[in-house]
Amino acid sequence: MTVEYVDAGEAIDQGRLSGKVAGGEVAPPVVRDVGYERILNARSEPQNWLTYYGAYNGQRYSPLDQINTENVKRLGPAWVFQAGTTGLIAGASTYSFEAAPIVVDGVMFLAGWDGWVWALDAKTGVEIWRYKHAVPFDVSLCCGNVNRGVAVAAGKVFFVTANAHVLALDATTGKRVWDQTYGDVRAGESATVAPLIVKNKVIVGSSGGEFGVRGHLDAFDLETGEHQWRCYTVPKPGEPGSDTWPADGEAWARGGANCWITSTFDPETNLLYVGTGNPAPDFDGGVREGDNLYTDSIIAVDVDSGQIRWHHQCTPHDVWDYDSIGECILFESEGRKLLGHFDKNGYFFVLDRTDGALVQVTPFVDRITWGAITRDGKVTAKVYPDEEGVPVHFYPGPAGAKEWTHAAYSPRTELFYVPVQDVGATATRRRREFKESIPYWGAGVQVDIEDMTGSISAFDANGEEKWRWRNELPMCASVLVTGGDLVFAGEPSGEFNALDARTGELLWQFQCGSGHHSNPTTYMVDGRQYVAVPVGWGAWSEGFLPGMLGAGHGSALIVFALPETS
Repeated sequence: MTVEYVDAGEAIDQGRLSGKVAGGEVAPPVVRDVGYERILNARSEPQNWLTYYGAYNGQRYSPLDQINTENVKRLGPAWVFQAGTTGLIAGASTYSFEAAPIVVDGVMFLAGWDGWVWALDAKTGVEIWRYKHAVPFDVSLCCGNVNRGVAVAAGKVFFVTANAHVLALDATTGKRVWDQTYGDVRAGESATVAPLIVKNKVIVGSSGGEFGVRGHLDAFDLETGEHQWRCYTVPKPGEPGSDTWPADGEAWARGGANCWITSTFDPETNLLYVGTGNPAPDFDGGVREGDNLYTDSIIAVDVDSGQIRWHHQCTPHDVWDYDSIGECILFESEGRKLLGHFDKNGYFFVLDRTDGALVQVTPFVDRITWGAITRDGKVTAKVYPDEEGVPVHFYPGPAGAKEWTHAAYSPRTELFYVPVQDVGATATRRRREFKESIPYWGAGVQVDIEDMTGSISAFDANGEEKWRWRNELPMCASVLVTGGDLVFAGEPSGEFNALDARTGELLWQFQCGSGHHSNPTTYMVDGRQYVAVPVGWGAWSEGFLPGMLGAGHGSALIVFALPETS
């Protein structure tokens, strides 16, 4: 039978459906003068949130103190932006609102699932423009239809899409400037990371480790989109670290180690600090004997060349799905340049960021049964799925004692604030033959639906816990700390909380109507401080809180401020 295909024409530009009157869809050129120097000194303009973590150091700290411990009880909603979309890629149940809102001189830039990007008036919430990328509905995604945000520089907004593109949009109009593909969706690669701008480069990482792909970090020219370098995070035969993989076969070629969380950067060392993901298959170590570098590692990458300068592996030969993708927070203590990292395996690592030397390692969650790490960094595995068809229970579960969601650090208190998930899981090894684009887990996994807890816990650089705010449910969202000595943290059940950064006392709470799994940020417009939090439960919730898999998703950005004074 002959089938005649009809030309469907051009897809409708989503921006034309926004109801904007002529002229109302153009943002002021606030991003035109944003470049490397401004981002380097981002905390000198605290009214803005110029980059994913607020600054290159990853601290998620803002000096703003208009909202503080004395007046936070008066905090209330200033405006709400309803994204109004339902999550189409890979099924409606998988989407989540995870982004960190970026703010430049009164204009907010925000990314969502399904390829959405918006520009909003940061004072009123009025939409200026929107962009919708055409992403195929059948893209392979392991852990949710999500996007963690945008980067801005040189008059452009940069973001990645679920089908592994990195794009530059005109920051005034939302029109596409350039578009590059950096992953193979046919193999199971995707992208969820918020880009990082360093010098003239856009730095992005890949997703897809659960499909047996080889992870990589990439740099593109921010003006032209030209590819600058690629850093593979699993060495091929003959490269340093290749002896940690089987000498025969192609285990290395499908080894995982994806970089799906934004790096931090130190201009003095010229190094990016990158957390890498799990090896593949996740739970079946028998097909990939060895330590499996550079999976589950912190790697330091030269930003100019893309070369790995040093590494520290947090979980050698991981068979629990303990990605080390968590943020690398840069700080100084006793004259040393250090890096703090809360790993999914339940341990808090402090490294010398000049050479990767281990300074200290301590547990930050109560229940750890998978193994143990001594003070000098020796790792001993104790419980793992090593027999076919035999269930094995361990703590923490595969979502970790802290998932990707970020800790924060206050230079005022010199404390780290970490969202903790104390949840176990059972894994039953099931060996599977590798097939491209098919999930390559190597086990059936059931996360505990009972006997779980969570907290926001405060630690000093020595790993000593200073206080703990306890919650009945795991804490599954990033925290924000401010110069007003406040720690903002959202709960899975919808509450958005402000805690005293010095004591952990709950000072304020607001029910947002949906669970939190995002990155709150803070900024100031016309002398008024705002706190913005995307609200939309979902993503891989069966991995960290399966009892709330059916909870309402939500798709709103809620922005809070103190009452205006007359």
